[in-house]
Amino acid sequence: MILIAGGAGYIGSHTNKLLNEKGYSTVVFDNLIYGHREFVKWGEFFFGDLSDKEVIRECFKRYPIKAVMHFSAFAYVGESVENPSKYYFNNVVNTLNLLEVMKEMGVKHFIFSSTCAVYGIPEKIPITEDHPKTPINPYGRTKFMIEEILKDYERAYGIKYINLRYFNAAGADPYGEIGEWHDPETHLIPLTIYTALGLRDSIRIFGTDYPTKDGTCIRDYIHVMDLADAHIKALEYLKRESRSNSFNLGNGEGYSVREVIKAVKEVSGRDFRVIETGRREGDPPVLISDSRKAEALLGWRPRYKDIKIIVETAWKWHSSKTGNIGSK
Repeated sequence: MILIAGGAGYIGSHTNKLLNEKGYSTVVFDNLIYGHREFVKWGEFFFGDLSDKEVIRECFKRYPIKAVMHFSAFAYVGESVENPSKYYFNNVVNTLNLLEVMKEMGVKHFIFSSTCAVYGIPEKIPITEDHPKTPINPYGRTKFMIEEILKDYERAYGIKYINLRYFNAAGADPYGEIGEWHDPETHLIPLTIYTALGLRDSIRIFGTDYPTKDGTCIRDYIHVMDLADAHIKALEYLKRESRSNSFNLGNGEGYSVREVIKAVKEVSGRDFRVIETGRREGDPPVLISDSRKAEALLGWRPRYKDIKIIVETAWKWHSSKTGNIGSK
């Protein structure tokens, strides 16, 4: 059985769905602060908080857990700067609690939801796994700290791990059963879709003078189901190779802010107001992944590479849930 910490959230819930489709048994461990109980449509559900080791132990005693996938991080970069304590306790201390119980229970396989934020401002594009790790905000630092801690836990306790460094997660379950539902929402694609749905009066472009093809920032958007697939392939790699490793997960292609907005307009068939404003501090002009290592060692390749296909799955989800999601 696979424990999915944070499995009621965005990426965790999609991974839970795919695991069950592939015949794995799962238990979702979530405190539902940011997750949604209605997203746990597959496997078992265990309500709990990673700040409480006794509750984690209870879950491990109740279920025959053989591996852990960890998605339970706070992930708002701006909030991490304003309230770093919240991030260091949840993302670092609570992860240590989970690792301690794994150690006690003899569970040796750990798939960690990391981030391209561990790299900081890129020195080269595309970004490879050996790029210097110089995170520029507390969120990125918490993820990098766990990556370093995992090296020590492997050395001392034999826990094997995979760090999966996501770029920009996007899209939704193509069948519309689950999707992206954050409160507050900060991601470009859902915010643009909310604007197309009339739930916002405009979408903002932060910076139009970057050294890019159209002056706006370029990002690597990776479909959430491709991320889910990578987690399963990472688990299979650990079971097969018993070797820890780190992988970038991205499309290897970049789309500008203007291109994303254009895709939403085309998919939705709606026009809406776009406001151009100044740059935000800390936004690199370009972030694109080199994911060839994951392709070579995991046998993973993204299926949903085109931005319009990614947006179509997101539009299907959000437009069907306008009443109770888009208005939050």
